[in-house]
Amino acid sequence: MKPFPHHYQVNGKGQETGYTTLSSRGLKPIVSAPPAEFNGPDDLWSPETLFVGAVADCFILTFKTIAAAAKLRWTNLVCDAEGVLDRAVDGVRFTGIDLHVRLELPLPTDKDKAERLLEKAEKACLIGNSLRFKPTLHSEILVVQPELHLVTA
Repeated sequence: MKPFPHHYQVNGKGQETGYTTLSSRGLKPIVSAPPAEFNGPDDLWSPETLFVGAVADCFILTFKTIAAAAKLRWTNLVCDAEGVLDRAVDGVRFTGIDLHVRLELPLPTDKDKAERLLEKAEKACLIGNSLRFKPTLHSEILVVQPELHLVTA
């Protein structure tokens, strides 16, 4: 890892009509628009979906790092994130994000260790730690028996 502080640069371009294009050196540009809730199209990323997506992405990347360090074997991780945008005392803002996580583990496994590592990832996620609120983790751990293609809770 490079020494702190880290700097991230994004260029946003827009015109009076049309959508916003976001770019950053070395990355493919993405087009952003207001979400459908603000009368935008429902087929483009919006600042709101990018925001919630950043929390989900950070959680997964943090878990991958923590699980590797702890030598936990796992096969699949799905993180469904739902952000709540609402009126608050200081204006409209995100007031919460729920992370619904499903982790699949191969046999033999240690489900208790996996649960501890999921909780550790929740606490260590730097995007989640940068919010005014703490995202809420809801986790489900499944043990997959690959040779039989069976899943047990």
